[in-house]
Formats: sequence, C-alpha cells, structure tokens
Amino acid sequence: MRNALTPGLPGSVSDATRSQTKGSAFHPGKVIRLLWPVVWLNAFFNRYTGGSSRPAFFDIDRTFPALNLITEQCAVIREELEAILATKSSIPNYHEIDFIQFSISAKVDKHRNWKIFLLDAMGERPAANRALCPKTCELLERIPDLFQAFFSILDPGKSIPSHTGPYSGYLRYHLGLKVPQKDPPSMRVKDQWYVWQEGGAILFDDTYDHEVLNKSAEERVVLVVDVLRPMPPLAHSINRLVRVVSRYVYAKGVIKVSPVVSRIFKYLVPNEDRKRESCPLGGKNRSTQ
Repeated sequence: MRNALTPGLPGSVSDATRSQTKGSAFHPGKVIRLLWPVVWLNAFFNRYTGGSSRPAFFDIDRTFPALNLITEQCAVIREELEAILATKSSIPNYHEIDFIQFSISAKVDKHRNWKIFLLDAMGERPAANRALCPKTCELLERIPDLFQAFFSILDPGKSIPSHTGPYSGYLRYHLGLKVPQKDPPSMRVKDQWYVWQEGGAILFDDTYDHEVLNKSAEERVVLVVDVLRPMPPLAHSINRLVRVVSRYVYAKGVIKVSPVVSRIFKYLVPNEDRKRESCPLGGKNRSTQ
C-alpha cells in the first residue's frame, strides 16, 4: 500500500514522548500571529477538523487522492531537482523569504542552511524558479485547491526546532526526493515520528507541534505541497477566500520585505559567534556550510 507505515523504519510513523530539539525563546512570529485574523479562523475551522482530536497524519488515498499524481511522478521531479541544486548557492534561506521563520531557520544550527525554492505561494508563481522545473510545475497545476508549493533543502546535520504552523486551513504533503541512506532525518508531528525515504509521501497537519531531527552527513530535499483542507462547503468557501487574501498579504507582502527584515533581525538578535569573532581571544571563524 502506498500509505503503509511501519514503526521504526524509513517511511514509518512511531510514537514519541518528548522533543529532541529546542527553539529560541524569541520568536517574532508568535507576536505577529496573535494579531492575525487566522487565530479566529482556526477556531472556526476546529468545528470541522476535529479540534484537539484531529489526526496528525492522513491517508493520502482517502483524504486527497489527487496528490498521488505527484508521488507517481517522483522520478520526473527528481530529475528536474538536479538543475535546481546546481544553483543552490543562490537559493535563499527560509528566513530570507519569510522573516517570521527566523527563529526556526536561523537560530538552531545557524552555520547550516535550510533553503527554500519557491514554486507557488497562494497563486504567486516566480517565473525564474518555475523555468528550471517546468514538468514539476505542470504537475502542480493539476492539483486542485493548491495553497503553496516549494522544495525544502536541508544542509547535512541541519535540524529544525519544534514549532507549529500558523493556519489550519491547509494540510501539508511531503515527497522525499533526496534522502540520506545513513542516518536519514526524521520528523516528529505531535507524538509520532516519521523517517523520510526517497519516493515516500506523507500528508500531515503542521499546526501540531513538529520538529526535524537531522544527524545525517548528506543533504535532504523534499517537495512540500500545501493543499486546502477538505471541509464542508461554507468552511471551504471561506478557506478559498483566505487563499486569495493571503496572496496579497503574504506572497506580495511578507515575502517581498523579508530579505530586508531578516538582515535587521540578524543584527538585533544576540549572536554569540559574532561576539567571539570580535574578541581578540575569540575562537576561530566558522564559515557557513
């Protein structure tokens, strides 16, 4: 079965009891999210999602079978990925295109990178990026209720601290494209762990607390596809309206100003390595990997 999962093996989900990575106490997104209408939307959607009893992982065949098209074309997507990775040095870190992610992208393992190659953000489609992977983009255009899509590229050893997604109106799909065979990275969602495998796909609710533990010596790349959560007509109509509004608030707003804001955060937030480098008795400089 496409969605069969065996605890303890690559591509599996297993129970967990505690977090392995810790984020910084400072998180600019926490303050901003409290001011967003999304908080009230999430409360409304809880009527249809199951609230605190909603599942963490979903069966793709039963929940959003259209995503199987992406899974089935993994080899095509993987081939186009090579052209993208050839430009890796110019691909921005996550916090450089979304400053709200600063504490989870830049504060832990900060000498390693978490890069995002954006393909679609609520209808905003960067032409230069899409030109490098036209077949992948053609597949994405065939997915109904697409919310967002991007390649997520983790440097060797780059972990992601525990955090929660801001909006319950979408579900998140991962397709493993490049996964180290030795010590493959794993992800905890709520109290379950998933170990990535190449060609393996999962669908999960990222509004649950989740994190990535990565001790591998090679990079990990997954295709992330966010789709509108299946809900009754009224909630679905509101969700589609949110996607339209988000295009102008987030894709045309946050993403546009984030490169500047992330530079400001870099100098406002204390950086112990920078302090050491400015000290005559400090340690050796360490370059970004």
